Amino acid sequence: MAQHFSLAACDVVGFDLDHTLCRYNLPESAPLIYNSFAQFLVKEKGYDKELLNVTPEDWDFCCKGLALDLEDGNFLKLADNGTVLRASHGTKMMTPAVLAEAYGKKEWKHFLSDTGMACRSENCGIYFPEIKRDPGRYLHSCPESVKKWLRQLKNAGKILLLITSSHSDYCRLLCEYILGNDFADLFDIVITNALKPGFFSHLPNQRPFRILENDEEQEALPSLDKPGWYSQGNAVHLYELLKKMTGKPEPKVVYFGDSMHSDIFPARHYSNWETVLILEELRGDEGTRRQRPEESEPLEKKGKYEGPKAKPLNTSSKKWGSFFIDSILGLENTEDSLVYTWCCKRISTYSTIAIPSIEAIAELPLDYKFTRFSSSNSKTAGYYPNPPLALSSDDILITK
Repeated sequence: MAQHFSLAACDVVGFDLDHTLCRYNLPESAPLIYNSFAQFLVKEKGYDKELLNVTPEDWDFCCKGLALDLEDGNFLKLADNGTVLRASHGTKMMTPAVLAEAYGKKEWKHFLSDTGMACRSENCGIYFPEIKRDPGRYLHSCPESVKKWLRQLKNAGKILLLITSSHSDYCRLLCEYILGNDFADLFDIVITNALKPGFFSHLPNQRPFRILENDEEQEALPSLDKPGWYSQGNAVHLYELLKKMTGKPEPKVVYFGDSMHSDIFPARHYSNWETVLILEELRGDEGTRRQRPEESEPLEKKGKYEGPKAKPLNTSSKKWGSFFIDSILGLENTEDSLVYTWCCKRISTYSTIAIPSIEAIAELPLDYKFTRFSSSNSKTAGYYPNPPLALSSDDILITK
């Protein structure tokens, strides 16, 4: 595999929508998500009203990358080899003794389960109607640099895709707000209600494409013959169309997404696409890093950010620790050792590169050569513009 990755070498550039092209105002949208669930549980299922009261300290428990042990009601933080690093029963953190008794130091029995998908309606409940009512409160519009970058890709002859699991009307609402009313001119193919990861993993007869009329799904299509706006579908039929559109037997596709489960893993594992992970945890390091001399580049080659550099809602959890590494308690008379987390290993395994946001690369030339994640490069090589601070300290020694 080549050491570097370049957008100039790609024939097709695809995007997820939510948290990829469309960035949310997390301090507003995260409480809305929680309140939507909490009010449903209290009003419809009879749960205690205490669920409606969340203190600022309670948000520290919210941490991306956890697994849920449905059998025992435990949240788990996993190491890259599948052992349990930390756990909680409900929201009560387990002590090391309780953790050892429950899981020991062996691989969690459900480790490496990357299947499953969910379906939902977007016209009921609290969350979607509230976003539709006041999008400016919850969404960040794309900066001009990103809009210019999309047009640059289009003018360079790239085929642009938008593949989202959101329904057609919600997709249209988001895109009109973040990109403008002419957003459809940017994309050759728009696929809504894609029901990822099934879009990548299912066979064509399990998930045919459907045409849309007034945002309502119509009859199934035996194949995909031309660009346009579609619903559901599968990666196999899409790739056949991309072959026709590019005139190449194996067009090179890169896909941008924020979800390892729905975007990055299935696009790489089932379709062998290049993948760019939008990793908000990298934004938490902005302004706190001292750049090393060897990392410096000419200013005209560096990606830039526009507007306020909003940090993730929760960049570091006191309860769960780092998203990237954690320590394993040593045996008696031995020191604790650091290990990569399961999430960190998946990033380097299934992502071509990881970036904090599209803005970070929007002003780079299309032929910019990114160093990709690969077995021949270091564990931190694929992070742009810099690896996370948790992985880049000189004094960190991580066990393999």
